[in-house]
Amino acid sequence: MPLPKLPSKPATILATQDYPTAGAARPATKTPAAKKVAAPIIEAAIAEVAKPVRNAATKIKQVAALMVAKPAPAVAAPAAVAAPAAKAKPAAKGKVTPIKPVKQAEQPHPAKHKPVEVQLKSSASRAADQRGISKLFVLDTNVLMHDPSSLFRFEEHDVYLPMMTLEELDNHKKGMTEVARNARQVSRTLDALISNTDDDAIEHGILLSKLGNKDAKGRLFFQTRLQSADLPAGLPVGKADNQILAVVRSLESEQEGRPVVLVSKDINMRIKARALGLPAEDYFNDHVLEDTDLLYSGIVQLPDDFWNKHGKDMESWQESKNGYSSTFYRVTGPFIPSLLVNQFIYLEPKNGEMPFYGQVKQINGKTAVLQTLRDFSHTKNNVWGVTARNREQNFALNLLMNPECDFVTLLGQAGTGKTLLALAAGLAQVLETKLYNEIIVTRVTVPVGEDIGFLPGTEEEKMSPWMGAFDDNLEVLNKSDSDGGEWGRAATQDLIRSRIKIKSLNFMRGRTFVNKFLIIDEAQNLTPKQVKTLVTRAGPGTKILCLGNIAQIDTPYLTEGSSGLTYVVDRFKGWTHSGHVTLARGERSRLADHASEVL
Repeated sequence: MPLPKLPSKPATILATQDYPTAGAARPATKTPAAKKVAAPIIEAAIAEVAKPVRNAATKIKQVAALMVAKPAPAVAAPAAVAAPAAKAKPAAKGKVTPIKPVKQAEQPHPAKHKPVEVQLKSSASRAADQRGISKLFVLDTNVLMHDPSSLFRFEEHDVYLPMMTLEELDNHKKGMTEVARNARQVSRTLDALISNTDDDAIEHGILLSKLGNKDAKGRLFFQTRLQSADLPAGLPVGKADNQILAVVRSLESEQEGRPVVLVSKDINMRIKARALGLPAEDYFNDHVLEDTDLLYSGIVQLPDDFWNKHGKDMESWQESKNGYSSTFYRVTGPFIPSLLVNQFIYLEPKNGEMPFYGQVKQINGKTAVLQTLRDFSHTKNNVWGVTARNREQNFALNLLMNPECDFVTLLGQAGTGKTLLALAAGLAQVLETKLYNEIIVTRVTVPVGEDIGFLPGTEEEKMSPWMGAFDDNLEVLNKSDSDGGEWGRAATQDLIRSRIKIKSLNFMRGRTFVNKFLIIDEAQNLTPKQVKTLVTRAGPGTKILCLGNIAQIDTPYLTEGSSGLTYVVDRFKGWTHSGHVTLARGERSRLADHASEVL
């Protein structure tokens, strides 16, 4: 499906002096009905113009001339009168560009409408940015427990820690959870910052760059005395959130002229602060992207005139690698700098010519080397009985079957074939080509609804309920083998099961996988730190796959912008030994496809 083209000229609002004058307008034949309706409309228009601007007779004449020249559309004129009015030319040529109405078929589906964009910064913060002055950020406890390095993410601005924030940190430091580990890490960082400093340094602020963080150019302040502020009488005084709000209001009165902003991950805390007239913001420094529509898709459509502009000094040759012969092209042109290494490109001409599907292998300035792809949609190139059903699946199988590609990420909605393609490629390279020893499957155990409690058995037995998706896909892959009969299929299934190991995410620390095909399923529920822990387990000859759908995040406090899957897709793009494909079309069933669109 070709990408929509952007409009060549944006619509502009005309200035007052650019409106067409009455003399330039073409006189129109007025019917008596049109005169009767046009008169009150003209009077209303003149009154509206005369309100804000006095002595503007010229503008009134312009409005009157326009209204007389074009009768009101509400008049039910005869067909003989309505036809010329519809074909009337603009009054002044070259000045007024009529905007064509959008057809009903071109409007997007109501379910796909983008949400209204929310301003991430408060008005006080935006005003301070325009004036170029530094701000004082008061941190809530949940910001520090969410990102232990958040102290050093505020650039040249200062950071203030209320005493209640330190108290809450102390309450959350016990345990083995991620929150407890983060609380302990923040405490160790604060201890390192505050060591070897006297009382005056604490009063005037500690340099945040003391530990080697050069990006942090501000200072760290602690609450060293009791600060009282008048809050509404109905708010409980003993609650921690209200005490932090009181500190923010007190700092505003103490440091007049300097913007004081509360930073909190708690939505209700920010709502309370704004209700009290205090500036509050979310901590959005952990977001990889503000808009997930900008996420790297791994695929780009070439312009129709690509070969005309880039085929002047083109070189081509053939190479045979991994038992497959492919054609290479070296092209030079203005479109090349916008491409990335291992990005897929395609051109599907509408004049009946052969389509071109390729992959960028090298980029040097305005010169790139393009490689043609293997057609996995053909039956002779099937992978464990599976063939590509659309363009994106063909791109994904080219990545999965390429031994030079060590890290692959596949995104897509439900039913696009992520798990089936990954499992088929793993079985083909483990059992047929013997490129890898075994398949290792892992995923984060986050339930969709209520947890059903502890599961009995060994590690693999405890993980088996979470791997229902792989069992479903194994059944599909085993059904294709009908020659061996029922006994043959059972033996094949036992052999496949012996080569697939299901591991828990909790025991990955310190492990090294050598010659393994590692599949990380539901990777959108992982934090960036967990993804880093898994990807760094790779030893020599190991291939890692990350599968997921960022629209189905079940982990609390994770969003599409801060997910670990979004993080690795953005950081690995352009690396020679990694690739990414966003699968677009669902191939599960017509019911699943329709449900993904309308629900």
